[in-house]
Amino acid sequence: MADKIYEMIRELNDIVWGVPMIVLMFGTHVFMTLKTGIIQRKIWTAIRLSVKKDRDAEGEVSQFQALATALASTIGTGNIIGVGTAIVLGGPGAVFWCWLTGVFGIATKYSEALIAVKYRVKTMDGRMQGGAMYALENGLHMKWLGMLFAFFAVSASFGIGCAAQVNAIAAVCEESMGIEPALIGIAAAGMTAFVIFGGIQSIASVCEALVPIMAVFYVGGCLIILRINSSYILPALSVIIKLAFMPGAAAGGLAGRGIMTAMRYGIARGLFSNESGMGSAPIAAAAAQTRNPVRQALVAATGTFWDTVVVCMITGLVLVTTIMKNPQINITGISDGGELTTLAFGQIPVIGPTIVVIGIIAFAFSSILGWAYYGERCVEYFAGRYALIPYRVMYVAVVAAAPVAALDVIWKIADILNALMAVPNLTAVLLLSDVIVKETKKYINNLDMKDYTRIPTAGCVKLPPV
Repeated sequence: MADKIYEMIRELNDIVWGVPMIVLMFGTHVFMTLKTGIIQRKIWTAIRLSVKKDRDAEGEVSQFQALATALASTIGTGNIIGVGTAIVLGGPGAVFWCWLTGVFGIATKYSEALIAVKYRVKTMDGRMQGGAMYALENGLHMKWLGMLFAFFAVSASFGIGCAAQVNAIAAVCEESMGIEPALIGIAAAGMTAFVIFGGIQSIASVCEALVPIMAVFYVGGCLIILRINSSYILPALSVIIKLAFMPGAAAGGLAGRGIMTAMRYGIARGLFSNESGMGSAPIAAAAAQTRNPVRQALVAATGTFWDTVVVCMITGLVLVTTIMKNPQINITGISDGGELTTLAFGQIPVIGPTIVVIGIIAFAFSSILGWAYYGERCVEYFAGRYALIPYRVMYVAVVAAAPVAALDVIWKIADILNALMAVPNLTAVLLLSDVIVKETKKYINNLDMKDYTRIPTAGCVKLPPV
């Protein structure tokens, strides 16, 4: 029975991540890049805005806290295990498609965050709520599709945001320290409960402190490895680009898997990593203290830049240079991306494996916290505020139980839920693209950035407390 269920999950994963999804996802990235006038050119302005406060603006958390919460969910195991998995399943060419998904995905992240803030609502008790569900309801009058998105997002929070993350923590702790997965589940559940029952302020505060530290820690380890493998960096770049567009063998035991396979796993892992197009990060963006949607949309777009354009690319180079330097490594014989990453970091004397262990634990735990907030907002959308406590209890229960589940099955379920979330969210982005362009022109093309923070927007819709 278990084998039949796994086979059904695998077949469904193949269907949802077939050519139509790749075309929809990557096509939206390219379309919104052109539609917004290549918004990526504003990335340095966006980075500057991300560390500034929009004073006296309405919102529950600061702009940086909203970004940190979004980054907490995006800079996760997708950066460590996900990139390695893309290489194992799709060949080194998958790194190129993962990176390109990030470059063009900046425009989609910007767009979905813009409409999330523009159509956000304010409850009578002062809480800001927004996301694709509110954009679909208030911007397109398609509440049924907003409800569908919220349902998929809640389901995804248990998969990509919870089970996949804690499973990765348990696997690395068992392998490196010999700790039983069940014990890891109990410990992770306790820490998760302590944070998420404090609400968005508690989650944002922890993420604000944790995200910068863990990112610098992990990237520092990657840079050490690239220094060790420095003579292979340019050959690795050449191989990555070459095998992104053609099958065939390359140096150091590397082999291409074909263009469609490289695209499929590169784009899927890129989406899993940066979540551009899924509609998750805009839920956090909508809670930010900001006066206009474009400012926070720019800040939100930096999440994709840091996550995929920087961190995933560095990880990909680390893994491919390691394989080229050590031809005895045969990626066809490696079971998962975590094993490949562990081999790469083993090149750093003494502390290499420790960096991987701490990195996976920190990245995964922060993702658990970020996705708990996403799930809460979506549960409240279709079931009311009284459903929050039951949701939190269920979320903590999944954290406790997931470590004993099969990792491969969880990753495939997470991929399926990613795709189901993306469809209604991308529908909102595409159908509201003219609104996105209008807002972009209003706040960027026709205004001096010095006056940018003083531009107000229309007041939020006020909802009675539920």
